[in-house]
Amino acid sequence: MQVFDHTACALGEGPMWHPERGELFWFDILGKRMFAKGAQRREWQFDEHVSACGWVDRDTLLMASASGLWRFDIPTGDRELVTALEADNPTTRSNDGRADPQGGFWIGTMGLNAEAYAGAIYRYYKGELRKLFDRITISNAICFAPDGTRAYFCDTFSKQIQAVALNSDGWPEGEPEVFLDLKGEGLNPDGAVVDADGNLWNAQWGASRVAGYSPAGAFVRAIDAPASQTSCPAFGGPDGTTLFVTTAAVGLDEAEGGKTFYGPAGTTGQREHRVIL
Repeated sequence: MQVFDHTACALGEGPMWHPERGELFWFDILGKRMFAKGAQRREWQFDEHVSACGWVDRDTLLMASASGLWRFDIPTGDRELVTALEADNPTTRSNDGRADPQGGFWIGTMGLNAEAYAGAIYRYYKGELRKLFDRITISNAICFAPDGTRAYFCDTFSKQIQAVALNSDGWPEGEPEVFLDLKGEGLNPDGAVVDADGNLWNAQWGASRVAGYSPAGAFVRAIDAPASQTSCPAFGGPDGTTLFVTTAAVGLDEAEGGKTFYGPAGTTGQREHRVIL
Protein backbone atom coordinates (compact mmCIF):
# COMPACT_ATOMS: atom_id res chain seq x y z
CA MET A 1 0.00 0.00 0.00
CA GLN A 2 1.06 3.59 -0.64
CA VAL A 3 0.36 6.84 1.18
CA PHE A 4 -2.90 8.43 0.03
CA ASP A 5 -2.67 11.34 2.46
CA HIS A 6 0.30 12.27 4.65
CA THR A 7 -1.72 13.87 7.46
CA ALA A 8 -0.86 12.00 10.66
CA CYS A 9 -4.26 11.53 12.31
CA ALA A 10 -4.23 10.85 16.03
CA LEU A 11 -7.16 8.51 15.38
CA GLY A 12 -7.94 8.17 11.68
CA GLU A 13 -11.36 6.60 11.13
CA GLY A 14 -14.52 6.41 9.04
CA PRO A 15 -13.27 6.36 5.43
CA MET A 16 -16.14 6.60 2.92
CA TRP A 17 -15.78 6.81 -0.86
CA HIS A 18 -18.44 9.15 -2.24
CA PRO A 19 -19.42 7.47 -5.54
CA GLU A 20 -20.94 10.58 -7.11
CA ARG A 21 -18.06 12.91 -6.21
CA GLY A 22 -15.14 10.52 -6.65
CA GLU A 23 -13.75 11.63 -3.30
CA LEU A 24 -12.68 9.88 -0.11
CA PHE A 25 -13.99 11.33 3.13
CA TRP A 26 -12.38 10.36 6.43
CA PHE A 27 -11.91 11.61 9.99
CA ASP A 28 -9.41 12.26 12.74
CA ILE A 29 -11.70 11.60 15.69
CA LEU A 30 -9.35 12.93 18.37
CA GLY A 31 -8.40 15.91 16.18
CA LYS A 32 -12.11 16.69 15.60
CA ARG A 33 -11.54 16.99 11.86
CA MET A 34 -13.06 15.64 8.65
CA PHE A 35 -11.10 15.42 5.41
CA ALA A 36 -12.00 14.96 1.75
CA LYS A 37 -9.66 14.21 -1.10
CA GLY A 38 -10.29 13.67 -4.79
CA ALA A 39 -9.23 16.18 -7.41
CA GLN A 40 -8.63 18.57 -4.52
CA ARG A 41 -8.11 18.20 -0.77
CA ARG A 42 -10.22 19.87 1.91
CA GLU A 43 -10.64 19.63 5.65
CA TRP A 44 -13.13 20.88 8.21
CA GLN A 45 -12.52 21.54 11.91
CA PHE A 46 -15.26 20.95 14.50
CA ASP A 47 -15.73 21.70 18.18
CA GLU A 48 -16.60 18.10 19.06
CA HIS A 49 -15.55 14.61 18.03
CA VAL A 50 -16.70 13.51 14.57
CA SER A 51 -16.23 9.96 13.36
CA ALA A 52 -18.25 8.63 10.40
CA CYS A 53 -20.55 9.58 7.55
CA GLY A 54 -22.76 8.35 4.75
CA TRP A 55 -23.71 10.11 1.53
CA VAL A 56 -27.23 11.50 1.00
CA ASP A 57 -26.70 13.13 -2.40
CA ARG A 58 -23.84 14.71 -4.32
CA ASP A 59 -23.52 17.66 -1.96
CA THR A 60 -24.85 16.24 1.30
CA LEU A 61 -23.56 13.87 3.98
CA LEU A 62 -25.11 12.43 7.09
CA MET A 63 -22.29 12.94 9.59
CA ALA A 64 -21.97 11.47 13.07
CA SER A 65 -20.59 13.46 15.98
CA ALA A 66 -20.40 13.00 19.74
CA SER A 67 -23.78 14.69 20.16
CA GLY A 68 -25.81 13.88 17.07
CA LEU A 69 -26.33 12.97 13.44
CA TRP A 70 -26.00 16.00 11.17
CA ARG A 71 -26.98 16.92 7.63
CA PHE A 72 -23.68 18.31 6.33
CA ASP A 73 -23.50 20.51 3.23
CA ILE A 74 -20.19 19.79 1.49
CA PRO A 75 -19.87 23.00 -0.59
CA THR A 76 -20.59 25.38 2.32
CA GLY A 77 -19.57 23.37 5.37
CA ASP A 78 -22.90 24.17 7.02
CA ARG A 79 -24.54 21.52 9.17
CA GLU A 80 -28.04 20.98 10.52
CA LEU A 81 -28.98 18.59 13.33
CA VAL A 82 -31.01 15.59 12.17
CA THR A 83 -31.25 13.83 15.53
CA ALA A 84 -29.45 13.87 18.87
CA LEU A 85 -27.14 10.95 19.67
CA GLU A 86 -26.40 10.48 23.37
CA ALA A 87 -26.22 14.27 23.61
CA ASP A 88 -27.08 14.08 27.31
CA ASN A 89 -24.13 11.78 28.02
CA PRO A 90 -20.85 13.75 28.17
CA THR A 91 -18.76 10.62 28.68
CA THR A 92 -19.44 9.06 25.25
CA ARG A 93 -18.77 9.87 21.60
CA SER A 94 -19.60 8.36 18.23
CA ASN A 95 -17.22 5.86 16.67
CA ASP A 96 -17.67 3.46 13.74
CA GLY A 97 -20.60 3.88 11.33
CA ARG A 98 -21.81 2.93 7.85
CA ALA A 99 -24.90 3.05 5.62
CA ASP A 100 -26.76 -0.19 4.97
CA PRO A 101 -28.22 -1.43 1.64
CA GLN A 102 -31.74 -0.38 2.67
CA GLY A 103 -30.67 3.25 3.17
CA GLY A 104 -30.34 3.23 6.93
CA PHE A 105 -27.29 4.47 8.83
CA TRP A 106 -25.75 2.49 11.67
CA ILE A 107 -23.59 4.28 14.21
CA GLY A 108 -21.77 3.03 17.28
CA THR A 109 -20.83 4.95 20.42
CA MET A 110 -18.21 4.36 23.09
CA GLY A 111 -16.78 5.97 26.20
CA LEU A 112 -14.25 8.75 25.73
CA ASN A 113 -11.78 6.62 27.66
CA ALA A 114 -13.17 3.28 26.45
CA GLU A 115 -15.09 2.80 29.68
CA ALA A 116 -16.41 -0.75 29.94
CA TYR A 117 -19.83 -1.27 28.34
CA ALA A 118 -20.52 2.47 28.04
CA GLY A 119 -21.38 2.38 24.33
CA ALA A 120 -24.15 1.14 22.07
CA ILE A 121 -25.03 0.64 18.41
CA TYR A 122 -27.92 2.53 16.81
CA ARG A 123 -29.66 2.65 13.46
CA TYR A 124 -31.19 5.76 11.91
CA TYR A 125 -33.83 4.96 9.29
CA LYS A 126 -36.54 7.16 7.80
CA GLY A 127 -36.59 9.59 10.69
CA GLU A 128 -36.20 7.10 13.53
CA LEU A 129 -33.09 6.54 15.65
CA ARG A 130 -33.35 3.18 17.41
CA LYS A 131 -30.87 1.58 19.81
CA LEU A 132 -30.07 -1.93 18.57
CA PHE A 133 -27.40 -3.24 20.93
CA ASP A 134 -26.01 -1.92 24.21
CA ARG A 135 -23.22 -2.71 26.67
CA ILE A 136 -20.61 -2.15 23.95
CA THR A 137 -17.12 -1.04 25.01
CA ILE A 138 -15.57 -0.18 21.62
CA SER A 139 -18.10 -0.28 18.75
CA ASN A 140 -16.62 -1.30 15.42
CA ALA A 141 -16.82 -3.42 12.24
CA ILE A 142 -20.27 -2.18 11.15
CA CYS A 143 -20.82 -3.49 7.61
CA PHE A 144 -23.35 -5.40 5.54
CA ALA A 145 -23.81 -8.32 3.18
CA PRO A 146 -24.46 -7.11 -0.40
CA ASP A 147 -28.04 -8.44 -0.41
CA GLY A 148 -28.91 -6.62 2.81
CA THR A 149 -29.86 -9.77 4.72
CA ARG A 150 -27.01 -9.69 7.24
CA ALA A 151 -25.20 -7.06 9.31
CA TYR A 152 -21.87 -7.37 11.08
CA PHE A 153 -20.57 -5.47 14.08
CA CYS A 154 -18.19 -5.96 16.96
CA ASP A 155 -17.04 -4.84 20.35
CA THR A 156 -13.28 -4.68 19.77
CA PHE A 157 -12.78 -5.42 23.48
CA SER A 158 -14.36 -8.87 22.98
CA LYS A 159 -12.17 -9.76 19.97
CA GLN A 160 -15.28 -11.19 18.28
CA ILE A 161 -17.24 -10.03 15.22
CA GLN A 162 -20.97 -10.67 15.44
CA ALA A 163 -23.45 -11.30 12.62
CA VAL A 164 -27.18 -10.67 12.79
CA ALA A 165 -29.96 -11.34 10.27
CA LEU A 166 -31.90 -8.36 8.87
CA ASN A 167 -35.48 -8.12 7.68
CA SER A 168 -36.53 -6.48 4.42
CA ASP A 169 -36.45 -3.01 6.04
CA GLY A 170 -32.96 -3.59 7.38
CA TRP A 171 -33.88 -4.05 11.06
CA PRO A 172 -32.23 -6.90 12.99
CA GLU A 173 -34.28 -10.01 13.60
CA GLY A 174 -33.19 -12.69 16.02
CA GLU A 175 -30.11 -12.62 18.20
CA PRO A 176 -26.58 -11.89 16.97
CA GLU A 177 -24.23 -14.85 16.62
CA VAL A 178 -20.45 -14.98 16.65
CA PHE A 179 -19.19 -14.78 13.06
CA LEU A 180 -15.49 -14.55 13.82
CA ASP A 181 -13.65 -15.22 17.06
CA LEU A 182 -10.15 -13.73 17.03
CA LYS A 183 -9.30 -14.28 20.69
CA GLY A 184 -7.10 -17.27 19.94
CA GLU A 185 -4.96 -15.20 17.56
CA GLY A 186 -4.89 -12.20 19.89
CA LEU A 187 -6.23 -9.96 17.10
CA ASN A 188 -8.24 -6.78 17.70
CA PRO A 189 -11.06 -6.31 15.17
CA ASP A 190 -11.56 -2.67 14.23
CA GLY A 191 -13.47 -1.22 11.25
CA ALA A 192 -14.65 -3.51 8.45
CA VAL A 193 -16.28 -3.47 5.04
CA VAL A 194 -17.82 -6.17 2.83
CA ASP A 195 -16.92 -6.61 -0.84
CA ALA A 196 -19.30 -7.40 -3.71
CA ASP A 197 -18.75 -11.15 -3.23
CA GLY A 198 -19.74 -11.01 0.43
CA ASN A 199 -16.23 -11.30 1.89
CA LEU A 200 -15.60 -9.23 5.02
CA TRP A 201 -12.40 -7.15 5.20
CA ASN A 202 -11.39 -6.23 8.73
CA ALA A 203 -8.76 -3.73 9.86
CA GLN A 204 -6.97 -5.32 12.80
CA TRP A 205 -5.65 -2.79 15.29
CA GLY A 206 -2.00 -3.40 16.14
CA ALA A 207 -1.47 -6.01 13.40
CA SER A 208 -0.56 -3.75 10.43
CA ARG A 209 -3.13 -5.37 8.19
CA VAL A 210 -6.62 -5.70 6.75
CA ALA A 211 -7.71 -9.34 6.77
CA GLY A 212 -10.34 -10.89 4.50
CA TYR A 213 -12.82 -13.58 5.54
CA SER A 214 -15.38 -15.49 3.48
CA PRO A 215 -19.13 -15.30 4.24
CA ALA A 216 -18.60 -18.52 6.21
CA GLY A 217 -15.85 -16.93 8.31
CA ALA A 218 -12.87 -18.66 6.67
CA PHE A 219 -9.66 -16.64 6.37
CA VAL A 220 -9.04 -15.61 2.74
CA ARG A 221 -5.90 -13.46 2.80
CA ALA A 222 -4.45 -10.35 4.41
CA ILE A 223 -3.34 -7.05 2.92
CA ASP A 224 -0.40 -5.56 4.78
CA ALA A 225 -0.37 -1.89 5.74
CA PRO A 226 2.68 0.29 6.48
CA ALA A 227 1.33 1.40 9.89
CA SER A 228 0.49 -0.86 12.81
CA GLN A 229 -2.74 0.69 14.12
CA THR A 230 -5.00 0.04 11.12
CA SER A 231 -8.47 1.33 12.02
CA CYS A 232 -10.89 1.10 9.08
CA PRO A 233 -10.97 0.10 5.40
CA ALA A 234 -13.13 1.36 2.53
CA PHE A 235 -13.45 0.36 -1.10
CA GLY A 236 -13.39 3.10 -3.70
CA GLY A 237 -11.87 4.43 -6.87
CA PRO A 238 -13.65 4.56 -10.24
CA ASP A 239 -14.25 0.81 -10.38
CA GLY A 240 -14.35 -0.02 -6.66
CA THR A 241 -11.12 -2.01 -6.72
CA THR A 242 -9.01 0.33 -4.60
CA LEU A 243 -8.75 -0.30 -0.86
CA PHE A 244 -8.30 2.72 1.40
CA VAL A 245 -7.20 2.26 5.01
CA THR A 246 -7.09 4.77 7.86
CA THR A 247 -4.64 4.38 10.74
CA ALA A 248 -3.92 5.98 14.10
CA ALA A 249 -0.83 7.63 15.56
CA VAL A 250 -2.07 7.86 19.14
CA GLY A 251 0.30 6.27 21.63
CA LEU A 252 2.97 5.53 19.02
CA ASP A 253 6.25 6.93 17.81
CA GLU A 254 5.90 5.48 14.31
CA ALA A 255 6.87 7.20 11.07
CA GLU A 256 3.80 6.11 9.09
CA GLY A 257 1.32 6.08 11.98
CA GLY A 258 -1.89 8.00 11.42
CA LYS A 259 -1.53 8.32 7.65
CA THR A 260 -4.17 7.15 5.20
CA PHE A 261 -3.13 4.50 2.68
CA TYR A 262 -4.43 3.00 -0.55
CA GLY A 263 -3.63 0.17 -2.90
CA PRO A 264 -5.14 -2.50 -5.16
CA ALA A 265 -7.72 -4.54 -3.28
CA GLY A 266 -7.57 -7.63 -5.47
CA THR A 267 -11.37 -7.67 -5.28
CA THR A 268 -14.27 -5.34 -6.04
CA GLY A 269 -16.07 -3.55 -3.26
CA GLN A 270 -19.71 -2.66 -2.90
CA ARG A 271 -20.63 0.85 -3.94
CA GLU A 272 -21.20 2.84 -0.75
CA HIS A 273 -24.92 2.81 -0.04
CA ARG A 274 -26.93 6.02 -0.07
CA VAL A 275 -28.54 7.21 3.16
CA ILE A 276 -32.25 7.90 2.86
CA LEU A 277 -33.21 10.67 5.25
